[in-house]
Amino acid sequence: MDFSSSNIILWSAVLQFGILAVMILIANVLRIKVPFVRKSLMPTSVLAGFILLLLRVMGLVQVDTDLMEMLLYHAIAIGFIALSLQIPRDSDKPAKGDFIAAKSGALIISTYLVQGLIGLVISAGLAYTVMPDFFKAAGILLPMGYGQGSGQANNVGSTYQALGFKGGQSFGLSIAAMGYLVACVVGIAYLNIMKKRGVIHGGSTGTNHDTVIVEEFESKDEPPVSESVDRLSIQFALIFVIYLFTYLVTLGIVDLLKSGAPGLAKTLSPLLWGFNFIIGSLLAQVCHKIFKCLTKAGLMTHQHVNNYLLGRIAGFAFDIMVIAGIATINIEDLSGLWLPFWLMAIAGAVITLWYLQWLCRKIYPDYYYEGMLSMYGMLTGNISSGMMLLREIDPSFKTPAATNLLTGSSVAIALGAPMLIFIGLAPQSDSMLLLTIVFLAIYLVPLVLFILKAQHKRKADDNDSTGR
Repeated sequence: MDFSSSNIILWSAVLQFGILAVMILIANVLRIKVPFVRKSLMPTSVLAGFILLLLRVMGLVQVDTDLMEMLLYHAIAIGFIALSLQIPRDSDKPAKGDFIAAKSGALIISTYLVQGLIGLVISAGLAYTVMPDFFKAAGILLPMGYGQGSGQANNVGSTYQALGFKGGQSFGLSIAAMGYLVACVVGIAYLNIMKKRGVIHGGSTGTNHDTVIVEEFESKDEPPVSESVDRLSIQFALIFVIYLFTYLVTLGIVDLLKSGAPGLAKTLSPLLWGFNFIIGSLLAQVCHKIFKCLTKAGLMTHQHVNNYLLGRIAGFAFDIMVIAGIATINIEDLSGLWLPFWLMAIAGAVITLWYLQWLCRKIYPDYYYEGMLSMYGMLTGNISSGMMLLREIDPSFKTPAATNLLTGSSVAIALGAPMLIFIGLAPQSDSMLLLTIVFLAIYLVPLVLFILKAQHKRKADDNDSTGR
């Protein structure tokens, strides 16, 4: 085998990973040393992605977009499998009879629905008026980019591009990239305004190390360090075994659909492969159950899952996902799409903020600003931007806001399943587009009513307990 530089296949991936590593280090230095960048709270991975995009557009760095798209696709699944494998701490488990996880999940999905309605009204409105050639179902990319992030914006955008949306992938990734900026710029601006008004107190100064939260690195039930297999290797083995079964299960479902309902398979197949991280997350939870049964039966004597290492693997995967997603944005593909892009981006940012302000007051009355800002950061950027906004006013995580992001996201996976079907149906025809809009509007109603009813019921219970 030729090990020299002439073997492009051998060295191409290594060079691309080297470029990603350099971008991360440069972005990290800028975030530490440049006050403006540090105060903006822009994630290092987002900054690295924009630096790489700029260098690529200027022709200074060659980026293998096919490899980056492949990394983007696999990283989101690996990251969610790693998170789903983590064993919940007692503090993360909701109290008995508490609907906060369900309400948080309903809030997340209802926000997706609101963003979807905004996007479809804009895309369909433009297509029927000033932009007759515009892809009518493009508005679905607003909740995919703002709510789901680069991974799903890329997947759905690629699917729509194959269905005739020219520049669909870049449009979706651009919406996702704008979402990160909205989370940072709008979130920080809102936070600073509230601080000046005196309604928000506290926050991290960057110098106080007394309240740093340290994750548990080792459990008493884990194998000793002297074991021949490294713990990190075990975590990777668990993740990739589950990812292997994710592939096999998805393949099996697609083959069954093809044999039983070819028409339905044509619609659902790209969605199943695009949202394979959901299947991976469910299989990781099944793996939890299996481990628990084996432990009770005495067949498993050690806890092989390490929450700390799984968290670090997930963080690495999501960083790679963000950088690769932003770096593959093709600015040229957005030519002729700037009007719908800016309309969706601005309307999504404003209406999402208004909607969360309304419902978060009812869901999180005891920690409204913590709950609202963390949700806004997650539902325009991702969970990391939500956590960063939260740390500005709750650096010690004394409120349940951080836990709500995790438990709510788990519930949202089940509540959001019906949306997958309509993501595939919306571009099929005008009637399917109308049906999708009607579905989003109808599905929004019971979710909002559940949030409000659960809130009123809690108030009534509280009043009964106090004798009023």
